[in-house]
Amino acid sequence: MPLQIRSPRFQDGNPIPIAYTCEGDDLPPPLHWEGEPAGTKSFALVVEDPDAPDPRHPQRTWVHWVLYNLPPNLHDIPESLLPGGLPQEVRQGLNDWKRAGYGGPCPPIGRHRYFYRVFALDTVLPDMGTITRQQLERAMEGHILAQAELIGTYEKVHHH
Repeated sequence: MPLQIRSPRFQDGNPIPIAYTCEGDDLPPPLHWEGEPAGTKSFALVVEDPDAPDPRHPQRTWVHWVLYNLPPNLHDIPESLLPGGLPQEVRQGLNDWKRAGYGGPCPPIGRHRYFYRVFALDTVLPDMGTITRQQLERAMEGHILAQAELIGTYEKVHHH
């Protein structure tokens, strides 16, 4: 079975419930991954939106969450995960709000796609602190055994 990632709260390609967005509790949705290859020493997880700011005229990919050094026996992000709720060795990188940790979907216009990507790595990365998505990409180079993605969508309910 290849590596796969899913959420008990939304199906691949379907809308993300409001609770996990900036209009709700802004906490990450529960996630589950499995099927990693033998020799996996750690996981990394990235959540990003390639449709920013407007799906009709995308200009950049907005990074919502960067996690690395998830231990190889960890296969879940639990429901209502609070900061500090992950094992001590897990490192959270910088999102595009320039904060460490998770920032939920908050699209200014239109329906955006959110990619939840998990990477199985053949190594434990050095502790690079709160790195960016780009820095994580460079560090993972040559170490990715497998990757999988789950896509959710979101469009704001309330336009202010």
